[in-house]
Amino acid sequence: MWNDHGKQRWEWLFLIDVLIAIPVICFICVKDKKEALLKTLILICLAALIGSYIIPDEHKVLWPYLEQGRYLVLAIVLLFELAAVYSVYWAINIALKKGQDPDVSIEQSVSRYLGSGKFAQFLCFEIRMWTFALVAKRIHSKTYQGNVHFSYHQKDGTHSNLLGFIILIAIEIPIVHLLLHFIWSPVAANIISLLTIFSLVFFIGEYRAIAKRPISLAEDTLIIRYGLYNPIVIPINNILDIKKNNQPITRGKDLKRFNYSGVPNIEITLNKPQGTIKNLFIGVDDPTNFLASINHRLAP
Repeated sequence: MWNDHGKQRWEWLFLIDVLIAIPVICFICVKDKKEALLKTLILICLAALIGSYIIPDEHKVLWPYLEQGRYLVLAIVLLFELAAVYSVYWAINIALKKGQDPDVSIEQSVSRYLGSGKFAQFLCFEIRMWTFALVAKRIHSKTYQGNVHFSYHQKDGTHSNLLGFIILIAIEIPIVHLLLHFIWSPVAANIISLLTIFSLVFFIGEYRAIAKRPISLAEDTLIIRYGLYNPIVIPINNILDIKKNNQPITRGKDLKRFNYSGVPNIEITLNKPQGTIKNLFIGVDDPTNFLASINHRLAP
């Protein structure tokens, strides 16, 4: 009604959404105040960019100042992230020297600055990726928490397959870059090459992580680490049944798959769902030993 059913694009209507509605929604929906503030700043910057295109110039009074301010906010956010990552790097570096669990070291370092929200979990993944891509030699499987460790990188040639992907991506980057540069656009070639290099870093980190990060059995928990992804901790007393599997498994809302190639050879059914997960399917190198170790803990 106020904007004539979308026909009018006055500045003040959009300012209400940007400077009032967005912060209120973020601080109501996000419990972690640091994460809420960060999301608010990012959304305001994005809204300022969108508003610069959809608001007619004759209706802009305060908007030019908001457009200029978004660069300052982005610079502040970038400096904050760089400072946090730099601090986390040194904290993790000290922890690795002491032989601590790398996952615990990363999580503790990140939560100290950003809490334990989804953004912090994403940053943990990013730091883990760069850690394995750059300093994997300093990480050892025995430093991870757990009494018994199980590997999964040799199942169905997983390690060799990942190495093949890495070689193909590395060969593809210069060829595709030159083709895009001369056939399409130098800018597009640079963007796509940068994205491909980032994917190459991910595959290198994943390739090194699957041989270093084990699935571990502690006193009363099963810790599932698979590649670079954040670990899942399952209490032993929450396992209803565990058995071998030899059937292909399709995606589902109530199940989680941890398998790179072939068919996952272990099925775990939970007593109570963890989140929405009721069943887990895992691929390990030695399913017989894996089953025996867990059944031994499950035995009364």
